[in-house]
Amino acid sequence: MYLGCKFKKIITVYRQFTKLIKTYHLQTLVDVFIFAVITYGLHWLWWNGIWKSANAGGFMAFLPEVADWLAHQTFLQSSWFLDFIGYRHIAMDNTLTFPGTGYVAVLPSCSGLKQFYQIIFLFLLYPGPWKHKAWYIPTALVIMYIVNISRIVILSLVLFVWPQHWDFIHMWILRPFFYVVIFAEWVFWNEHFRKL
Repeated sequence: MYLGCKFKKIITVYRQFTKLIKTYHLQTLVDVFIFAVITYGLHWLWWNGIWKSANAGGFMAFLPEVADWLAHQTFLQSSWFLDFIGYRHIAMDNTLTFPGTGYVAVLPSCSGLKQFYQIIFLFLLYPGPWKHKAWYIPTALVIMYIVNISRIVILSLVLFVWPQHWDFIHMWILRPFFYVVIFAEWVFWNEHFRKL
């Protein structure tokens, strides 16, 4: 009997909450809140569980090798693009060296692996039709890979233009830009595919 009363109260509160959301057109804020909770939860889980375990040789021990491989691919593509646009550099050991200017090292933490993980699980957890998730998730991953290569290229160009601002641009503009892209991908999903 006690559980039945509690359940009825929960249902009543839920109905009042959904009525409030509909009355004041707050669904967008609720959606953004859900996005933020999922994204932060995945971020926390990565650093406090998955990555620690992988580096300790436990569960997911293959992840550092995947991060190394992805970092190398990012390095190769960034080097190719810099050659294509005519920026001379020495490419060796995942480091783009610009004689007389500086260097950009593409480390495993620059691989984009964490962002790939966040994209995959964000869209797996978020509502929407599976037939669209099957193509949207790989597309979102390709976009993130291109963004990561662009980030390395931009950081390389910053060495020539604003070398004194390299750390600031790296930490406070290009690193958070990953989350801007993830948010934009989520908004596009939410607006166009969630309710199909």
